Amino acid sequence: MDPTIRQFHRWLSIAFTLSVIANIAAMIWGQSATWIGLLALFPLIPLLLTGLYLFALPYMGRRRS
Repeated sequence: MDPTIRQFHRWLSIAFTLSVIANIAAMIWGQSATWIGLLALFPLIPLLLTGLYLFALPYMGRRRS
């Protein structure tokens, strides 16, 4: 399950990066739409959760052994 979560985290980071680039491009062109700003939140929330899980994995492994 751990490699699956890592791969999912990587794809989420790509989606988040693309949404941030789209948001910056929209701000440069002066088209400040709310939905473009919220676009970055959709991958950010699961990215946070998977990142916290991956961060805690080494500490949970030490506790078990």
